Amino acid sequence: MATRSTPPVVLLHDVDAVRADLVTALESADPSLRPGLEEALRIAERHGTLTDEQRTGEWVRRTLRATDTDPAADHVRAVKALREAVPGLGLIAANGLVKAAGRS
Repeated sequence: MATRSTPPVVLLHDVDAVRADLVTALESADPSLRPGLEEALRIAERHGTLTDEQRTGEWVRRTLRATDTDPAADHVRAVKALREAVPGLGLIAANGLVKAAGRS
């Protein structure tokens, strides 16, 4: 449950289903499609090893890159960008996300 200091962030852990679908697709794939499917499988496997903190940090960094915001140069703007990306995200929670992403 989200509070003023806890972000309302939901992490989806469906990488196993994606990985299974990619393996199934590889089994019957045309040889020309195999390299792309194999790369997609490697990407899915890498994401499957990430912790929740790593996933959240990647989301924060990706969100800030999309708004061309450097949290080291403008922390306030970074917090604002996250709060705009996630309506309902509290100030304390957004501040914590920016700080945590900067540490990782």
